Amino acid sequence: MDKLHDSINRFCVKHPYWGIPNLMRYVVIATVAAYALGLVTNGVATLYMYLSPEAILHGQVWRLVTFIFLPSASSPISLLLFLYFYYWIGSILENYWGTPKFTLYYISGVVLTIIGAFAAYLLPGGYSYVSGLHYVNMAMFLAYAALAPDAIIYFMFFLPVKIKWLAWADLAYFAYEVLVQVGQRNWGSALAPIIALLNFVVFFWPYLCRKARVERAGRSRQATRFRQTVKASQQPKSYNHKCAVCGRTDTEYPNLTFRYCSRCAGYHCFCEDHIFNHVHFTEDDH
Repeated sequence: MDKLHDSINRFCVKHPYWGIPNLMRYVVIATVAAYALGLVTNGVATLYMYLSPEAILHGQVWRLVTFIFLPSASSPISLLLFLYFYYWIGSILENYWGTPKFTLYYISGVVLTIIGAFAAYLLPGGYSYVSGLHYVNMAMFLAYAALAPDAIIYFMFFLPVKIKWLAWADLAYFAYEVLVQVGQRNWGSALAPIIALLNFVVFFWPYLCRKARVERAGRSRQATRFRQTVKASQQPKSYNHKCAVCGRTDTEYPNLTFRYCSRCAGYHCFCEDHIFNHVHFTEDDH
């Protein structure tokens, strides 16, 4: 996985001008056009846009491209919200990665989805078709959540929620969709969310590994500090009085007299040599 990710980075470094700038803008425009075409033809045009391996093998090769732009929502308001969300997330990733890497990410999602659909088509029983890149677009949200897990988004426009919690809900949705499609024996649509997650993992593998190591190290340090604190609290105190200036104790110097200063803020002990010769503690010292 590391070698594959390194190869992707090398390709992007060697080809800095490769890719489609503002790719998500064109995807959004084409999706709106596909939605409008479906409305005009009462859904007939949409039937010829699905990714269907059987239809492609019978000469309908345009489906290799048109399925990308199939809308993931039926109502205009839901569609606009989804498209705005995808455009926003895609623009963030393109600014973070650069145009070559983001374009490669999106194209690899398309190619892997096509490969998965044909692999599912070869399975005995059931059928295989894919309608849109809904899961690839949803996986972009996981990418954003990995980069900024504590960022706040206003769910339903008024409820502040951290991105990482919505990402867990996103993963639960992926699992649900896989189970539903498997139950319907639609192997192509069952593989689509798995492939989208695989594409996400390939591009974020080093980042996820590094983050996991940092979190493990943090938990280890916390556990070590906790054990040290518990151990220190369980050790019996070896003295009753200790001078706040020189550090001598009544255990080390049993004949030494210790007193507590009434002018110091707090409860501070001093030996007989420093009870009248010390800088008084104030509230600012606490």
